[in-house]
Amino acid sequence: MSTFKLKAIEGHADFDPVRDIPSLEGKVIFITGGTTGLGAASAKHLAAHNPQHIYISGRNATAGNALVLELTTKHPHVGATFVPLDLASLGAVKESIKTHFKHDRLDILMNNAGIMAQPAALSKDGYEVQFATNHLGHAMLTDCLLPVLLRTAKMPGADVRVLTLSSLGYQFHPRNGISFAELNAGGTMKRWIMGGWIRYAQSKLANILFASELARRHPEITSVSVHPGVVLTDLYYTQAWWNRWFIDFGCWAQGLKLLQPHQGSWNQVWCAAAAEKGELVSGGFYYPVGVEKMAMLDKTAKSAELAKELWDWTEGVLAKF
Repeated sequence: MSTFKLKAIEGHADFDPVRDIPSLEGKVIFITGGTTGLGAASAKHLAAHNPQHIYISGRNATAGNALVLELTTKHPHVGATFVPLDLASLGAVKESIKTHFKHDRLDILMNNAGIMAQPAALSKDGYEVQFATNHLGHAMLTDCLLPVLLRTAKMPGADVRVLTLSSLGYQFHPRNGISFAELNAGGTMKRWIMGGWIRYAQSKLANILFASELARRHPEITSVSVHPGVVLTDLYYTQAWWNRWFIDFGCWAQGLKLLQPHQGSWNQVWCAAAAEKGELVSGGFYYPVGVEKMAMLDKTAKSAELAKELWDWTEGVLAKF
């Protein structure tokens, strides 16, 4: 397991979304988990720079529609749509995109949603629920939107970006990286010690591998994975007290500061919109704010062989739906 000794924010520590994000005129954006936390903060930062349209997906229609109203009221020239999306159901993801995505271009896809340190359980489709939500659901979404992403990449002046949120928590992954045997067997990956975190770490490792493999297979798209920092969102507040203690202790041990959502979203909006075209390393792993740290990942997270195996395995799963 690799060890990071980093500050909460380095690199572009003076980043200001108001000042540093250029005009997004004409661009279409899709954000998962956009109704609260980092997703909502990202939507607000990006909407201020006049994109053509922002799609905000999630399971909470009340919160989603409230955010759409807030964005369109504050920025009348920006279109916004709430997309009901349950990432733990692959068929539902596919059907929702067919129903709700209406544009002929997509410039920024932000795979932001996620769950963390959950009890052992299976998704509706029979896969470990954190892996299903954090990886498989986003893989299905990306697959559904890939034709429009590739079409946009051919347009004059195009700069298509796919961001997949991961975490330094990937370091607690199983020794073999991805436990395909347990996933194939419909296992919940029960562990006596740190089970919820090991399952979470496996999904976050998959996010890194997926982003790097997408970059290799489609060089016309810029694909990166992003660590937002340790952020005080519902992902933190809804944890049991012992999990919050574990997070707090980990931050204390590494000298990390817990961030508020508006600041925790800086890394992903920097990668999505503030970094100039060509400035991002496609396939890279970004630490706040805008620091490429792929070289510091462990050998499992950097394995092109494991990334290919995961991609092929994932394609087999998606083909069932």
